[in-house]
Amino acid sequence: MITVSLAGRLLTLTLNRPEKANSLTRLILEQADAALAQADTQGVGAVILTGAGQVFSAGADLDEARAGLATDPVWERLSARIAGLPCLTIAALNGTLAGGAMGMVLACDLRLAVPSAKLFYPVMKLGFLPQPSDPRRLAALIGPARAKMILMAGARITAAEALDWGLIDRISPPETLLQDAQALAADALSAAPDHVAAIKRLVLIG
Repeated sequence: MITVSLAGRLLTLTLNRPEKANSLTRLILEQADAALAQADTQGVGAVILTGAGQVFSAGADLDEARAGLATDPVWERLSARIAGLPCLTIAALNGTLAGGAMGMVLACDLRLAVPSAKLFYPVMKLGFLPQPSDPRRLAALIGPARAKMILMAGARITAAEALDWGLIDRISPPETLLQDAQALAADALSAAPDHVAAIKRLVLIG
């Protein structure tokens, strides 16, 4: 469900349920949270979050969402875990990002996407509320009006629009997506963990 790869001080987590468009179950969310909790104690310098196949994640598994996953605190726990990591965190979107999966991506420091990616969060249409921290993080990146376009008007944003809005930071070809993410992580990986954490704190304070 989650593939964990640790190469030196670089941790890569891959959502690995491509036959279901990497839709998220409680088990997947708990596995990701556990892997990141362990990383927090291992001096990891950077984390890359990506997906297998052609879709990053279709969001919550709908059967589990209807059974209670949509309001489970595991979503907020995972996004808070990512946001609180003292290292550099990068979302490498190998394809479309939808629904509740947006939370873990918004919690990352940097976001890359392939040109074909679409980004949307259909909580209005599905009758669910977004996770509490998601609208705040979304508005901080793209402003309140554009956040409402996604959350309330159901807008589907292309990668080009997302780059223009500031929702993602770079568009990368599929064949170099992971290498581009690794290149962005290089300086953090070569620095001392406390130095990385100190710079991240300064940005957050600012």
